Amino acid sequence: MAKSKETFNKKEKEKKRLRKKKEKEEKKEARKSNSNKGGDLDDMIAYVDEDGNITSTPPDPTVKKKKIELEDIEVSVSKQAPIDPEDLRRKGKVTFFNESKGYGFIKDLESQDSIFVHVKGLVDDVRENDQVTFETEKTPKGLSAIDVKLAT
Repeated sequence: MAKSKETFNKKEKEKKRLRKKKEKEEKKEARKSNSNKGGDLDDMIAYVDEDGNITSTPPDPTVKKKKIELEDIEVSVSKQAPIDPEDLRRKGKVTFFNESKGYGFIKDLESQDSIFVHVKGLVDDVRENDQVTFETEKTPKGLSAIDVKLAT
């Protein structure tokens, strides 16, 4: 007679594999039964009260609703008064200006910032230590002075 090819170790491994498979199936069934996926529609609905808070209770229909005009609604930006063009003008002193290269720097008298100025932004001819008034514009490399005039 031929000897069986199944050894004790092979039988034990097969039993262990079947036991793991059965445990995995049981866990899967337990997850399915405890899952509330696709629950009731009433559980998924949320309400917003008059203060903007989210609640699970619907609003009371007997309470008189406030009428709000569309113009009264402000979204994260407060109303501002129009800016006076004179407030945009700054005063400063020319600290450096190279006429051959066509650029220089102005030191703002209020903020003490050094602001680049190009010859294209000049209205009057300027030299070092001149008092000037100017406006600024945002450029990719930072602030740049434009509309530069000698202060009177």
